[in-house]
Amino acid sequence: QVQLVESGGGLVQAGGSLRLSCAASGRTLSTYTMGWFRQAPGKERQFVASVTWSLGTTLYADSVKGRFSISRDNAKNTVYLQMNSLKPEDTAVYYCAARRNPIGTYDYWGQGTQVTVSS
Repeated sequence: QVQLVESGGGLVQAGGSLRLSCAASGRTLSTYTMGWFRQAPGKERQFVASVTWSLGTTLYADSVKGRFSISRDNAKNTVYLQMNSLKPEDTAVYYCAARRNPIGTYDYWGQGTQVTVSS
């Protein structure tokens, strides 16, 4: 089992920044891929970004490229999502997730943290 706990959400004005954290525990994550997803009210959950724990290879949704940055701290077993130039359409509950295999569905999910961007 892997436990994921997100933090860092909040209310910010458009153009501002937030950094989300995802603390992972329970297993060695060296072969995992870590991802961030978000879900706005009335919408489906969507992929935001991912990073491989071993090599740090990153992937981003087109909607956040150039504004968001995903990273991991191996010593702290923590994944971060730095969000800059935030827009009202970034408002959502943000979830951290972990995937054992290089491809496929994510196996573990955090409880989510709310990000609200005011115009």
